[in-house]
Amino acid sequence: VQLQASGGGLVQAGGSLRLSCAASESIYSFNVMGWYRQAPGKQREPVVVFRSGSPDYADSVKGRFAFSTDVAKNTVYLKMNRLKPEDTAVYYCNAQLGGQTYWGQGTQVTVSS
Repeated sequence: VQLQASGGGLVQAGGSLRLSCAASESIYSFNVMGWYRQAPGKQREPVVVFRSGSPDYADSVKGRFAFSTDVAKNTVYLKMNRLKPEDTAVYYCNAQLGGQTYWGQGTQVTVSS
């Protein structure tokens, strides 16, 4: 399984970005998919976990971020609105299948104040 993340960049506070994560196989294959992030000096934390057809968002991003899927493209997305400087981190897509956990390579999101 390979996960290819893209879409990060530099944006001003209040702006938007959309991250993409393309999987090497059908996203229907996975038990769980999601996005995590890791800020400098901090542990990796979940941003959104998609399980049983329902996304579970971290409190810090509720109402601002939205998870979506495109089954035909084997791709999941993270639309990030009203970005804040504290959203600055490397974002990783994650998938779980048959007891195995897979990670994308990470994409940097930097929000300037």
